[in-house]
Amino acid sequence: MIPMIEFLSPNRLWLMALVPVLVGLYAVLAVREARGRGHRDALQLKLPLDRPWLRHVAVGLAILSLVALTIAFARPKQDVMVPRERATIVVAIDVSLSMAADDVTPSRLGAAKEAAIEFTRSLPPKYNVALVSFAGTATVVVPPTQDRGVVTNAIDGLTLQPSTAIGEGIATSLATLNQVPPDPQHPNDPPPARIVLLSDGYTTVGIPAARAAQRAADLKVPIYTIAYGTTHGTILIEGTRQPVPVDYNELANVARITDGTAYRAESAGQLKDVYRDIGSSIGKEPVAVDVSNRYIGVAVILAALASLGVVSLASRWP
Repeated sequence: MIPMIEFLSPNRLWLMALVPVLVGLYAVLAVREARGRGHRDALQLKLPLDRPWLRHVAVGLAILSLVALTIAFARPKQDVMVPRERATIVVAIDVSLSMAADDVTPSRLGAAKEAAIEFTRSLPPKYNVALVSFAGTATVVVPPTQDRGVVTNAIDGLTLQPSTAIGEGIATSLATLNQVPPDPQHPNDPPPARIVLLSDGYTTVGIPAARAAQRAADLKVPIYTIAYGTTHGTILIEGTRQPVPVDYNELANVARITDGTAYRAESAGQLKDVYRDIGSSIGKEPVAVDVSNRYIGVAVILAALASLGVVSLASRWP
């Protein structure tokens, strides 16, 4: 059990060496007492001989109480998720012509706008949010800002353009991080950042997505990708319906390279769920918290039970 616990002051666990010493001492005394029962004095004769197990239990509980106290003294810790105070989220949205497909109501882009706006508004107030759109090229629509109104208005104003350059979208998203205001308390530390990239296709122009993703991995910026749409989406081009199925593999590879998470959504409802899940994962971080009180409570209970056992042994005294 103990090796599975992480401690803030593990060097204090050396006190646990007292436990086998006490157990050995008790065992020696118990053996000596058993051998000397034939020479019991007047006081010892008044102690009950029919419940030796109760003494063993009481001593065992007392030793376990000492173990729990030693563990508490070593300050066991547990990681809990707490809200991040500062981070930058780059929302990168594909605005290629395939996003006009109506396999999602009202269209892929229309539903994507609504979900992205809801996601942006749900982020903690101290977060910086940037907006990048990409099609044949990538554009920083809104640099990092805490003004949610500016970002949501810009999302609502996105328009369709030809081609798809996922790699350019990633590279431009990384470039926006250079515009993040420094943290006054930690001006030399790079701000924690995440990229949330939504697309329905695969790269047709620009740098390969895998190369841009490797740059993000080198900068330790995870990318959460969302493959949005269905396999039977179509768009109307010069009076002809052209299929625009979603390509999941390229986006999944981007997420894998950057140690992010790949999602897929085939409806507006699923897309909102994906954004909600991303928000909960990037909005919090694990922090080690001292949980010694738990073990102190266990130690108190064990000590109380040990005391009860001792009182039960003494109850037959005159």
